[in-house]
Amino acid sequence: MKDKIVITRKIPQPALELLQARAEVYMWDSEEEQIPQDVLLGEVQDAAAIFTNVSDSINRAVFDASPFLRVVATMAVGYDNIDVAEATRLGIPVGHTPGVLTETTADLTFSLLMATARRIPEADRFVREGRWKSWSPMLLTGQDVWGATIGIIGMGRIGEAVARRAKGFDMSILYHNRSRKPEAEAKLGSRYCELEELLLESDYVILMAPATKDTRRLMGEREFSLMKRSAIFINTSRGTNVDEEALYKALKEKRIWAAGLDVFQTEPISTGHPLLELDNVVVAPHIGSASIATRTKMAMMTAENILRGLSGDRLLHTVNSEIYGR
Repeated sequence: MKDKIVITRKIPQPALELLQARAEVYMWDSEEEQIPQDVLLGEVQDAAAIFTNVSDSINRAVFDASPFLRVVATMAVGYDNIDVAEATRLGIPVGHTPGVLTETTADLTFSLLMATARRIPEADRFVREGRWKSWSPMLLTGQDVWGATIGIIGMGRIGEAVARRAKGFDMSILYHNRSRKPEAEAKLGSRYCELEELLLESDYVILMAPATKDTRRLMGEREFSLMKRSAIFINTSRGTNVDEEALYKALKEKRIWAAGLDVFQTEPISTGHPLLELDNVVVAPHIGSASIATRTKMAMMTAENILRGLSGDRLLHTVNSEIYGR
């Protein structure tokens, strides 16, 4: 009898076919709607593997409902939606997809930076709504990117990739991280500094930190108050890393100039959320890694993690590698 794999969202066909060749597959066949929790709990009762993503809560209830579960793999780098401690207690490996989405997410981060700095979405609306009457010296003027100072909070793979792009724009690069990165400093000309100094000096503050208990609401009222009034805040990490009420107040009161956001505390963000009322906010629906090539690679890597787990082999990338005992 074939193992059963539960896939919680429609995935690229090559990854689906790879799994279907080796196992019985249930897939929630929607690109837009999240699998209902009752459906998930019903389907995992006889499942050996779960192919998940950032919008699913793979909590203790899911593990309790899955007596035959041998592997969980998420099509993402982050795994804060999974109860890793419970998986580890049960001896279940949890896979993720680091590395493959680095450059694509850095592209989106820098795209948000430029779109926010030069007010591109606002300018697009201005033209489409017929408000453009003539050229004007100060019409929709924004902030310069070339030669500005960028401050990166979280100098992991993606943070370094953003820094490489910033170097191409002759930007001064500051970074704050849990530990110094001497190689990145030498290669990119970046300078390590404490968070307060970074916030005070940066024209662009880029949040790239993972979602942990230490980074929850890392950016709050005090942090935004330290930033320049002309500064721009970009978040492509996790929405829980930001106090959204404090961010709204800082933007509304013009204590910072603008923000570009790809992630939010609650996703999808409500259309009535105060942040969406502001012209100095550029938003995207958590599409950091959303290129066709990268999402396909992520799906294939997740599928490979699943198949390795079902075979009893070590996953390509394991969050809780301690279960292997070495």
